[in-house]
Amino acid sequence: QVQLVESGGGLVQAGGSLRLSCAASGRTFSTYAMGWFRQAPGKERELVAQIDSSGFTKYVDSVKGRCTISRDNAKNTVYLQMNSLKPEDTAVYYCNGLRYGTLYWGQGTQVTVSS
Repeated sequence: QVQLVESGGGLVQAGGSLRLSCAASGRTFSTYAMGWFRQAPGKERELVAQIDSSGFTKYVDSVKGRCTISRDNAKNTVYLQMNSLKPEDTAVYYCNGLRYGTLYWGQGTQVTVSS
C-alpha cells in the first residue's frame, strides 16, 4: 500500500510558476512509475506528465516546454515544476503511482491561474 500526498498548489497569476510535490510512503518508491494528472471543472482527468523508474519522461503537448517532472527517490518525492502558467492550467492536480498493475492516487491539490 502506498499513500501519496500532494502539496504546492495555490493561486498564481498568468505567467507565474509553481512547483508541485508528491510525497510517497513506503520503501519501494523508486520502482514506481509516477505521474501527474489534472482535472478542470466539467472536464475529464487528463495526463500532464509521467516519469518511469528509469527517469524517462513524457508530457502532454499542452505543457511541453513549460513543465518538468522529476523525482527524488531518496526523498520518496516526485515534483512537477510548472512555468509560464496559463489560466487554462487551472485544475486540481493529482499525483499517481503505478507498480505491477496497481495504481495509487493522491487527494489532489488545487492550482488556480488568474488572468
